[in-house]
Parts: sequence; structure tokens; C-alpha cells
Amino acid sequence: MANQREELIEKYADTLRTKFNHQPDMALLKKVTIGLGPSIYKRDAANVSGSDDKELARVKHNFLIRKLGLEDNEALDRAIAEV
Repeated sequence: MANQREELIEKYADTLRTKFNHQPDMALLKKVTIGLGPSIYKRDAANVSGSDDKELARVKHNFLIRKLGLEDNEALDRAIAEV
């Protein structure tokens, strides 16, 4: 039987497949999910409000730039806007 984290990873993978027609790299998805830590288990923390500019800026800076090492540029802003 899968544990809660494994169930969430499969849920995220299914979302990527159905909503975005994207076949996820499961090893990467697992690493990202583990990197998010306990926030994935908290209902409010597990989602990002796309209409809250402060929350989007915080996710962009703290997670995408600092944690994942992405560059702060127009391409990143376009990717965020797409999601």
C-alpha cells in the first residue's frame, strides 16, 4: 500500500498528464515533491493562489529561484503566467 507522499506524487503526475498533456519525469517529480517538505500535507500550503501577486512573487523567489536555481527572467515569468 502506498504511503501518503507516494499517493500525492501519483496525483500530481495524473494532473500533469490530464491537464497539461505532459508525461512527467517521475524521478524529478519525486525529488520536487520531497523538496517541498511538509507543505504538501497542508491544504492551504499545497496550493498557490494565481491571483495573489505577493504569493506568486514569494513562490517565484523562494522556490523557483532559490531552491531550484532558475534564472529570474522573462521566460520564467511567462512560464508562471502559463500555469
